[in-house]
Amino acid sequence: MSKGALNKTRRALLLGNEAIAQAVVAAGCQVASAYPGTPSSEILPAIAACADRIGAPTVTEWGANEKVAFEMAFTATFTGARACAAMKQVGLNVAADPFMSGALFQLKGGMLLISADDPGPHSSQNEQDSRFFAMFAKAPCLDPSDALEAAAMVKDAYALSEKHGVIVMLRPTTRVAHCRQSIEVVESFEPGAPVKFERDPNRWTQLPALVRVAHPRHNARITAIREEFEADWSAYNYELPAKGKAKLGVIAGGVSFSMLCDLIKEWGREDIAILKIGTPYPLPNRLAEDFIARHEKVLVLEETYPVIEMQLTNRARVNGRWNDVVPSASELLPEVIEKIVLSQLGETPSKPDTSQLSAAVDELRLIPRKPQLCAGCPHRGSFFSIRKAIPSAINPSDIGCYTLGINQKGLDTSLCMGGAVTTSSGLYMAHKATGQERPIVATLGDSTFFHMGVPGLLSAVYNRHAFVLCVLDNSVTAMTGGQSHPGIGDKPRKNDRGVAMDIETTARGCGVTFVETVEPYDIDAGVNAVKRAWEYAKNNETPALVIYRHPCMLLRVPQESVPVTVEKGKCVGCRYCVDYFGCPGLSFDDGAKKTSIDARYCVSCGVCKDVCPHGAIVGRPAENQRVL
Repeated sequence: MSKGALNKTRRALLLGNEAIAQAVVAAGCQVASAYPGTPSSEILPAIAACADRIGAPTVTEWGANEKVAFEMAFTATFTGARACAAMKQVGLNVAADPFMSGALFQLKGGMLLISADDPGPHSSQNEQDSRFFAMFAKAPCLDPSDALEAAAMVKDAYALSEKHGVIVMLRPTTRVAHCRQSIEVVESFEPGAPVKFERDPNRWTQLPALVRVAHPRHNARITAIREEFEADWSAYNYELPAKGKAKLGVIAGGVSFSMLCDLIKEWGREDIAILKIGTPYPLPNRLAEDFIARHEKVLVLEETYPVIEMQLTNRARVNGRWNDVVPSASELLPEVIEKIVLSQLGETPSKPDTSQLSAAVDELRLIPRKPQLCAGCPHRGSFFSIRKAIPSAINPSDIGCYTLGINQKGLDTSLCMGGAVTTSSGLYMAHKATGQERPIVATLGDSTFFHMGVPGLLSAVYNRHAFVLCVLDNSVTAMTGGQSHPGIGDKPRKNDRGVAMDIETTARGCGVTFVETVEPYDIDAGVNAVKRAWEYAKNNETPALVIYRHPCMLLRVPQESVPVTVEKGKCVGCRYCVDYFGCPGLSFDDGAKKTSIDARYCVSCGVCKDVCPHGAIVGRPAENQRVL
């Protein structure tokens, strides 16, 4: 970065994702794309906001899915532009095809791939390790330990990418992406490189004959990068020696390094040495091996797979995941690291005093709640009407808010983005093979429909698979924070205009001949639509589409207010409303065996009036309109 690119005028407490984003803009990134997914979702909006604030020309766009987002950014580098693609770890699976092939290209502009991992996991189908994917693709990977380091790595990642013509992965985890640190606010940016595409099929294609040349060349690049990591990346790979003889040496990467440092400081210990690794692939082996040689016992702390461990040539003195000293799943939280480290030192960790916490929980009468759909969420009515329409149906669903449909007993399977459609095909085929007929009614969201639902729907139409697909259209990518998608048409930067794609038209373009749109709050309409759709699908051997359309409650769209109450004399305590509708605005008294309305959560959507089989939930007079 040129002098003056970062003006030290002011600091702010920024999310790790915001720190990464403004570093991307400051580095002169010209093309940035993404698909939202926690913990990466804030990156692209923050890039757009920073670019708007300082007048950078960065083009920022959401891709319909991660593959699209990656390919848009990646191919922009063919012109010499600096580019960036951001996604979460499971999104990298969707972008795996171009990532694996693209790793062998000799790029012209710098390419930064940000893959945010979710150890735990907190909001993902798995806790896969993107560093492993980087090693699989042979792409250099940087593993930040905090927000400040993540921002610094962006600049060096672009320099590394352009020096060697390679994709460079930046891999923040949830604790880095969502931490807050005092960061210098970016006020200016590097000018982007001149953009010019030069025709050269031998460079911009990856034919099998060319791969036989490109792969050995790429292996040489990785060897050269490993040598650089050994000597020139001391800002990210360094040793914190013990004072005197070390009882334990620890090789630590990512946020595990930060947590370990905090623990050692808290303990006041000076007998633990740390080798900090910020470049897990390719691993600077000599640095690691020298550290191991100087310590009688070495522990490796990294999340979540043994990526550093696997690259060590000699693990005779090394403890970690390979020999079950370190857990092979979930986060390495401070209490987990404390237990591991002290056990390696032959000491027993002290048990924390939780009495004050327990007393506070009792005093505040805090009751743990499982994750659930928001009060008034249109999906709740959709799930209820789907289950009511055909109780015997199999209900495949998708990731996102739709997994919460399990509380409404409206979900039988969930695999991945778009999996609701292809799962329906698989289930239909299995029953067809044995001459059975079983209704199948699947659910997925509007963003997911465009992300990965369309290819599966095309296949289902082509192969004449009979099932009902319900698109729960709440006009936003809700669970990841309210981002846009092709069905909305908004773009991240101010004054940028997109085109809103129509689900009905898209479905008919896929060959779907039954398409009906209903209001999720109208239970009877939803029930009837699903019944008609299944009869049509069964009789015509084709998928049928029902769209449940109502804005997400978090969009605060004005709507009719329908306050409700429970007539205690009619409530028989059957719990049907609680077990099958499951709104947080409904409270059940186990002692009195009665349901009541919890005013703290009720948003007066009025849908529950149509839920009680005994007519105990009734309306009461109120104002006509309000913003929910």
